[in-house]
Amino acid sequence: MAESQRSGCLGFFLKFLGIGTDNRAEGLQTNLPYRLRDNFLSPAELAFHRVLVQAVGQQYSINNKVRLWDVLYVPRQEGSLSFENKISSKHIDFLLCDPTTMQPVLAVELDDASHNRRDRQERDAFVDDALAAAGLPILHVPAARTYSIAEVRNEIGTLISNFAEETGQVTPSVAQLTDSASAPACPKCEAIMLQRKAAKGKHAGKRFWACANYPRCREIIEID
Repeated sequence: MAESQRSGCLGFFLKFLGIGTDNRAEGLQTNLPYRLRDNFLSPAELAFHRVLVQAVGQQYSINNKVRLWDVLYVPRQEGSLSFENKISSKHIDFLLCDPTTMQPVLAVELDDASHNRRDRQERDAFVDDALAAAGLPILHVPAARTYSIAEVRNEIGTLISNFAEETGQVTPSVAQLTDSASAPACPKCEAIMLQRKAAKGKHAGKRFWACANYPRCREIIEID
């Protein structure tokens, strides 16, 4: 028997017994075509990300290139699959979240020249409508060479405040977490609950417990 045949038989026998060198790492290197991108963010996105960091500081968590699928969900019903397909491949440039609960607070889109195309305008209109339906405000910022950090900070604060006033909701950024030992668990999903105060309506000024999983869970407990 030739040497190559004996080596092949021996290798097969050792593999059958679970003995031998693991070549998976070598296979991953040679068989899969993936390569690491040089830039996760485009130069324009990176520049604006730095502006956002200075504008919001530690008040919000900044998340980049977030899929709509990870932010929104569609209740199971007839025709829900078609609505899921519409958000599965779309993303928003930046998502500001409460740093404690990671609940989304504001979507931010950086609009460059491509947003002037008709297809992009149709896409933007759909994203705006989808986020509005879910109760998440969105800020569109025209791409520029330079930005005023103060203006960006003001626009973010104004939009979030106006949205909270219009909807009667208290945004997570101003919700006050109490000691975890005294905060009740949500009776519906068992998540921790946040202490909030109603901004308007017949319950304006009243405090209540709200589930941290909002809007997935809308359970509340009255305090006073």
